[in-house]
Amino acid sequence: MGWRASGPPASQPFLPGSAPTPVSQISTFQQYGPPPASVQQLRNHMAGMTIGSTAASAPPPAGLGYASVPPVSGSFSATGSGLYTPYSTSQGPPLTNVSQGLPVAQPPFPAQTVSTQRLPTQVPAFTPPPPSTGVGPSSYPPTTGAPRPPAMPGPPLPGQTVAGPPSSQPNHVSSPPPPSTMAGLHPAPPMSGLHGPPPPTHPPQPGYPMQQNGSFGQMRGPQPNYGGAYPGAPNYGSPPGPPPPPKRLDPDSIPSPIQVIEDDRNNRGSEPFVTGVRGQVPPLVTTNFLVKDQGNASPRYIRCTSYNIPCTSDMAKQSQVPLAAVIKPLATLPPEETLPYLVDHGESGPVRCNRCKAYMCPFMQFIEGGRRFQCCFCSCVTEVPPHYFQHLDHTGKRVDFYDRPELSLGSYEFLATVDYCKNNKFPSPPAFIFMIDVSYNAVKSGLVRLICEELKSLLDYLPREGNMEESAIRVGFVTYNKVLHFYNVKSSLAQPQMMVVSDVADMFVPLLDGFLVNVNESRTVIASLLDQIPEMFADTRETETVFAPVIQAGLEALKAAECAGKLFIFHTSLPIAEAPGKLKNRDDRKLINTDKEKTLFQPQTSFYNNLAKDCVAQGCCVDLFLFPNQYLDVATLGVVPYQTGGSIFKYAYFQLETDQYRFLNDLRRDVQKEVGFDAVMRVRTSTGIRATDFFGAFYMSNTTDVEMAGLDCDKTITVEFKHDDKLSEDSGALLQCALLYTSCAGQRRLRIHNLSLNCCTQLADLYRNCETDTLINYLAKYAYRGVLSSPVKTVRDALINQCAQILACYRKNCASPSSAGQLILPECMKLLPVYLNCVLKSDVLQPGPEVTTDDRAYIRQLVTSMDVAETNVFFYPRLLPLTKADVDSDSLPAAIRNSEERLSKGDIYLLENGLNIFVWVGVSVQQSLIQNLFGVSSFSQISNALSTLPVLENPFSKKVRSIIDMLQGQRSRYMKLIVVKQEDKLEMLFKHFLVEDKSLTGGASYVDFLCHMHKEIRQLLS
Repeated sequence: MGWRASGPPASQPFLPGSAPTPVSQISTFQQYGPPPASVQQLRNHMAGMTIGSTAASAPPPAGLGYASVPPVSGSFSATGSGLYTPYSTSQGPPLTNVSQGLPVAQPPFPAQTVSTQRLPTQVPAFTPPPPSTGVGPSSYPPTTGAPRPPAMPGPPLPGQTVAGPPSSQPNHVSSPPPPSTMAGLHPAPPMSGLHGPPPPTHPPQPGYPMQQNGSFGQMRGPQPNYGGAYPGAPNYGSPPGPPPPPKRLDPDSIPSPIQVIEDDRNNRGSEPFVTGVRGQVPPLVTTNFLVKDQGNASPRYIRCTSYNIPCTSDMAKQSQVPLAAVIKPLATLPPEETLPYLVDHGESGPVRCNRCKAYMCPFMQFIEGGRRFQCCFCSCVTEVPPHYFQHLDHTGKRVDFYDRPELSLGSYEFLATVDYCKNNKFPSPPAFIFMIDVSYNAVKSGLVRLICEELKSLLDYLPREGNMEESAIRVGFVTYNKVLHFYNVKSSLAQPQMMVVSDVADMFVPLLDGFLVNVNESRTVIASLLDQIPEMFADTRETETVFAPVIQAGLEALKAAECAGKLFIFHTSLPIAEAPGKLKNRDDRKLINTDKEKTLFQPQTSFYNNLAKDCVAQGCCVDLFLFPNQYLDVATLGVVPYQTGGSIFKYAYFQLETDQYRFLNDLRRDVQKEVGFDAVMRVRTSTGIRATDFFGAFYMSNTTDVEMAGLDCDKTITVEFKHDDKLSEDSGALLQCALLYTSCAGQRRLRIHNLSLNCCTQLADLYRNCETDTLINYLAKYAYRGVLSSPVKTVRDALINQCAQILACYRKNCASPSSAGQLILPECMKLLPVYLNCVLKSDVLQPGPEVTTDDRAYIRQLVTSMDVAETNVFFYPRLLPLTKADVDSDSLPAAIRNSEERLSKGDIYLLENGLNIFVWVGVSVQQSLIQNLFGVSSFSQISNALSTLPVLENPFSKKVRSIIDMLQGQRSRYMKLIVVKQEDKLEMLFKHFLVEDKSLTGGASYVDFLCHMHKEIRQLLS
């Protein structure tokens, strides 16, 4: 496999994720409330519900109290500073009120309405499910799920466990779960009671075409679930013959993520996005577009929740839209875009405001003929240094405006002077130290040999600056189990020398000269060492490991060399050997859904927090590769990688034949990607707002500086802003992100990103300029941090409540008057409900029985530094019908919605979420397609142990493999390939990712969650 030098963000810190939520409950379909006593009651309950622009997202977990949620108080209150997510402002079609089928007056800006039809007086064949399956009308079903129906003959029910080989695990799931538990979302069988508002009784009006883009045409009957309901799922009260009655709300009449993504691609994918205008909402992250920097930072570097922010804090509180920016300071750009220019002002360094220290940027105002400038952030006037003076033209612009990146571009770099360096000394180039666990498990699995073989060639690909012949980065090697082994690989030696440190309680580095070396100079000694390590430990019987002393050793080595750097630690087990940082197994699933659940996400000792602080001070970043066969306490081991700006990679039940390709790809990309060391980031804002809260993988010793021992091209820092004064519509609001870092060649630099936003006095302007994908990215991070200090149910309720307030405020203040039975959503937030439901159903907030504590801690950290494109596909996966792909074109087949009813048993589908790629094969797929893709002659011969597709010389095989390669190239981590055959035990795992369906863990379907949100909004409005 060639080296993928560039690619989307690779290592994310703790981020919440929507990992599979497997479940052991059966999918008995719990209603949102106990069945209504009468049709009349139901009619009143669901009185016409219109959906304005609606949002598509995964069903929220049903179990965590979805009763109407009062504003939550306590540590996890839904805060007032709403978050601003820009979404596309494209106008929607005229609103349609579905019950009459006539266009309705357009609200002030596009929103679509869909009214829920009245229930026909007689619902054919509708028998409410037995009371045991439901819950009171106002609450969601209990988390525990419904009691299981009696066992039925036939294939195993979703809730029965069927053991599966560990290889069938998704990327982040650790224990080889009985796949059934992974089931995730299971769509309701057609008869499972009323699912959404009942269908209209009147015949559809003629001549009213179905509109896909969020306005709602006629309801249609349910699409048949492929292969009928899941075998063995109870069909309540339906005679076998006649078709089931249609569900309450037709899934095609509610906002579709696929349609919104498609529309944005069509409307905004062809023209470059030019950043010259203040407050422009960029195209969606799912749209391919080119950026032309004309004074504001590219959306690849900064995305905001809203590009038009309220002028006052009262208005912000009223809307509840969080005001936040997701910043990716070192983002990789596509080859067609220009990297930030490096500006060298010589010994005087960058020009800055005297008072607030903001850096020179396009928004600074030159006055008095160019002799002074007024700061756009704090209004202070500063003298222009003589060497920087330039005359102004007739418009007041400097005549060298277009020659200076810092006056005409949104993003650029300054060469830093010695004043910006530690101890007023220019830094040395950084070092990489490879630290390999050589305990019994690591050796026996073949891991040690694999790492050593790979490093021999990988060391030639260390990152280097621009046109440098070779990398300036030096390397060192350590192996460890209960003791540490350091290696002298000095170029003058004939053979490497090993030094053992067994006093792990007082760690020191036993050699200075010869530990960190230049790869080219010591090439033969290093090669010899990498050949010898697997042989030296081949017969080891040592099963115990230490962990903290390993980090301490790397830290001491960097201190002695007076440089920053990165530790690559390859580790397999819970560190139980006697040593500092020793841990015990504290895993306890009984804590789930209790007030003590938060302890599962917290480190079990403060030792690692203190160690992380020392690492950050030295610029020692830690990347951790974990290969667990059981619990190893990711919540604790992850503290140092997380707080130093590093990454965690996890390969549960690592097996050489199925997992090595994925691990090696991750390792190659991690070693080669762009990293800044010893980094400090500060965000300045113009008067009126200030940065108040930060999310991501970093350390903060004060309230303003985000410190990272390392920051790579994949990491984001999310910043929330609050008002501290009034803003004005005329001047808008400005952000400046300044990142001070050491490049891989040892050069100290400042990277600056500037962004100007509009300010509004009308709520409608706020709602017209939000971006839902960024909003969801912020809300997920906010919730995933909340689980550290609050019960998960509190966190979930706060999320639902905040989103209901955002939508109720829009309804009350921006939408034209309409009946309360209509759900009206702002055009650019119509996907908020569907995406929010996906976050609620994610493994961090609603775990299935086989999601381990380590999986949840891992996902929590991962999501915390994901960018907007990553959270988008993570929470709402991409589902492609491979059999519809055009083998003669380069294009992807059109994506379809994440629901089982969209699958046909004669087709093959691909689902990706940034961590895994599933290839789902229907039972009736043509034999020729199976032969072309898998090289076997029948469905039954397809192996689900495949980790790559066979390379076959036919157009279909080439097309599918090129699609997979293309998707892998877009993601920061190498996704695990899992082949799933319909009706196979692994299918439960796959269904977990069909996020529009009801999930086995109790998560709501999209349709049901939309009804629930509507009810919450109506309660707030009344």
